[in-house]
Amino acid sequence: MFIERLNISDYRNYASAEIFPGRGVNLFIGDNAQGKTNLLESVRLASVGRSNRTTRWQDLIRWGAKCASVNVRVRAEAGADEVTVKLGQTKEVLVNGYPITRMGELMGIVKTVLFTPDELRIVKEGPGERRRFADIALCQLSRGYFYTLTRYNRILSQRNRLLKGEPTDAELLVWDMQLAREGAKITRTRRIFAERIAAIAKDVHGDISGGEELTVGYEGADGVDTAEIEKELLNALEKSRARDRQFSVTHVGPQRDDLSIRSDGVDLRSFGSQGQQRSAALSLKLAEMELLKSESGEYPVLLLDDVLSELDEKRQSKLIERIKAYQTIVTCTHLPDDVRMRMGGVTEFEVRGGRVADKGEII
Repeated sequence: MFIERLNISDYRNYASAEIFPGRGVNLFIGDNAQGKTNLLESVRLASVGRSNRTTRWQDLIRWGAKCASVNVRVRAEAGADEVTVKLGQTKEVLVNGYPITRMGELMGIVKTVLFTPDELRIVKEGPGERRRFADIALCQLSRGYFYTLTRYNRILSQRNRLLKGEPTDAELLVWDMQLAREGAKITRTRRIFAERIAAIAKDVHGDISGGEELTVGYEGADGVDTAEIEKELLNALEKSRARDRQFSVTHVGPQRDDLSIRSDGVDLRSFGSQGQQRSAALSLKLAEMELLKSESGEYPVLLLDDVLSELDEKRQSKLIERIKAYQTIVTCTHLPDDVRMRMGGVTEFEVRGGRVADKGEII
């Protein structure tokens, strides 16, 4: 899979821009605050339907403009698709010119994996960051998972709203049964995801780190199959009712689960150095690339936002070796000639003040 064209209008600091990325490595070079990150954000918006930097899509409209748009044309083995996101008084998403009514219809059309310096949060921050990492990957793999997750979150919100009153056990049981049913599907799917990505990340991390062993596990309900997990969740919800009533929130379910991340037995979430955490986060993202390829038959597009400068020479070299295999969009303020040469043929763009100049392919 690769992006053939990116067209944006009145987006962030861009009045308009039309970009035709190369199929390999694409370098977007410019000083800070010129709009490089905004380009990656626009691609991610077309990929998963939301910004990776803000929850307010109104913030994406250029100052003084009334509306904005992002259009991405992507080509895969099955053919070409276009995604258009229109931002105005409302947000509208179109796939091949037709408005979609459910966001799940967008999932998997423009597959991307994003890695920024902030992705260190996957390892060092709370469980929510790791759940988000798994969920975004799984939603791109399966629209069914997206809809299950959406249903679960809606049921969870309704149960929490009920807890603010004085619900009876019978009233809670109605929601508990629904939560357990949908939650079991989520937990089982995430556990399989963790098992699969753990095997890939172990190999990637061993290469990047020089031999350290990375292990990834899922911390949630222990049932082997969906029926067992559902029964376990239902029992746990019943036992937790008193505490749930006290705090008016649901304490049990996949919204509390986590991924364990260890290197040579050390829990990186709490005790890893920044270098170890960065290596683990990078390994997980590269493993995500391989997992998405194994499922769809094609690599997604890799988005790297000012990452090269954050890596030491060894990890930088290992990353460069891998990104040659797929379309990659890289932003940076500068790139030494020796690093550029190691990348082989690249397509370079200069970004300045919300304008993009195509410098063409450079060998």
